[in-house]
Formats: sequence, structure tokens, C-alpha cells
Amino acid sequence: MAKTQPRVLPLEGEIDLHVSPQIGASLANLIAAKPSKVVVDLSKVTYIDSSGLAILIEAMQNVGHYGGQFALSGLQEGVRPIFEIARLDQVFRIFPDTASALEA
Repeated sequence: MAKTQPRVLPLEGEIDLHVSPQIGASLANLIAAKPSKVVVDLSKVTYIDSSGLAILIEAMQNVGHYGGQFALSGLQEGVRPIFEIARLDQVFRIFPDTASALEA
């Protein structure tokens, strides 16, 4: 199956145990189309917990399985340390904004 156009999933608010399942379902639906690149826009996300991180890791792995690219964009100052503490800033491709993520 050929890869489709890049897709962007904008998220906002707090990503925790209560909303992670819906985000996981949205990502799964988006990834099912095998886009060449998936960018998760976190510019309006104020908080993310381990369940949210797990959903993003799973999505990145799923995109990697078919050879697509997965990136995050727009990490807020309050959210970035969560990724750094978990050393996920070294795992994910993180861009300052969605445009630069799509260009990379």
C-alpha cells in the first residue's frame, strides 16, 4: 500500500489518562492510511502524563513499521521538561513548529 500525504494531528489541553485513549484512537485511524509523515502538534498542550507519552511512543513505532516519519512540534516550555526527564527528547524528532516538521 502506497504512503499518503503527510498528516498533522493538533492536540490541546491536558493529555492524561482520561483523554489518552481517544488520542490513541485518533492516531491509529490516521496511521491506518500510512501517511508518509505524521506530525503531532503539541503547541496547545499544557500537560502530558505517562499515558500520553505511551500513546505517542506507540504511534511513532507504528509509523516506523511501514517506513513513515513521525515527529512532534511546538512543545511548550511547561511540557518540554517532561520529555527531557524521560529522555524522550532523544527518542522523538521534535521541531519548533509544524511547518518545519513537515519540511524536514
